[in-house]
Amino acid sequence: QVQLVESGGGLVLPGGSLRLSCAASGFPITDYAMEWYRQRPGKEREKVAYINGSGGYANHAGSVNGRFTATRDNNRNLVFLQMNNLQHDDAGVYYCVGPDASWGQGTQVTVSS
Repeated sequence: QVQLVESGGGLVLPGGSLRLSCAASGFPITDYAMEWYRQRPGKEREKVAYINGSGGYANHAGSVNGRFTATRDNNRNLVFLQMNNLQHDDAGVYYCVGPDASWGQGTQVTVSS
């Protein structure tokens, strides 16, 4: 069955960077677009990035555009979210989403000085 496992979250200073990874299994990853969502405290869940199956096209929410970049390595069944210039408002749990609305368990991002 579809399994998505996120990693790479942690504590970072404002202005810092993190790279999240999503290890995918149980489906042919090349055939599916993938997405990243986040859940911030007190706010609605928000889609932050979309990347198509080949990785040739990605788009990002306006709130993260220019700071976050989704990429993927289909040979290793991995999807990434590079996050730069992180701010307090970016703190939350980040999720990888795959086919049939499958979700990973999430990885926590904390931005604090």
